Amino acid sequence: VQLQASGGGLVQAGDSLRVSCAASGRTFSSYAMGWFRQAPGKEREFVAAISWSGVSTYYADSVKGRFTISKDNAKNTVYLQMNSLKSEDTAVYYCAGDSSEWRRVVTASTPFEYWGQGTLVTVSS
Repeated sequence: VQLQASGGGLVQAGDSLRVSCAASGRTFSSYAMGWFRQAPGKEREFVAAISWSGVSTYYADSVKGRFTISKDNAKNTVYLQMNSLKSEDTAVYYCAGDSSEWRRVVTASTPFEYWGQGTLVTVSS
């Protein structure tokens, strides 16, 4: 099972960026997915999660209203659209897959079991 994140880069404050996470080795269409991030010198923190169907989403307060998580089950891919980026959004962004199928409601405590390598997002001020 592999989760491959991509799309990171260097942007300026106020810009937008979309990062993607493609799954291979198994289908994640029936699994909730999440995004986490880890800034230099800090612990990894929850960013956003989406239910298996995409109907339910949950966001950290720090990104609510600026970030949007979505998933394309046909492409086995989850996305994180990031708008109005701030310097404090600078981090390595990781995607994660739920430990169980068919979860309809997600929170920051959803037990993610599968992890991909990260993609670096750097926001210059």
